[in-house]
Amino acid sequence: MNRGDLFRVRKPGGDPKRSRVFVVVSRPALIASRFSTVVCAPIYTQRMGSSTEVDVGPAEGLKHDSSIHCDALVSLAKSELTNYVASLPSALIAQLDQALRIALSLD
Repeated sequence: MNRGDLFRVRKPGGDPKRSRVFVVVSRPALIASRFSTVVCAPIYTQRMGSSTEVDVGPAEGLKHDSSIHCDALVSLAKSELTNYVASLPSALIAQLDQALRIALSLD
């Protein structure tokens, strides 16, 4: 598991969908640690055009044009992240970093 990896999670807590794709956004040190959870951002097909969203789609292994929503971060158990979809290319990780900075109001 690496930062920028996409995973399909079945029955994510409180989500009405049967499954949802999430992207891992935790720092590599946390991912490699014995800590049982990582921070992830959900991917939705609905796009609102916010500066805290990153557009993704079939090129990233998804069925539809979608977006990563950095305003909706969640902590997921590493054990839930078993259905690997794809890894974001470095250009999209740079966009993800910028969207996270905006969402978290970081300089």
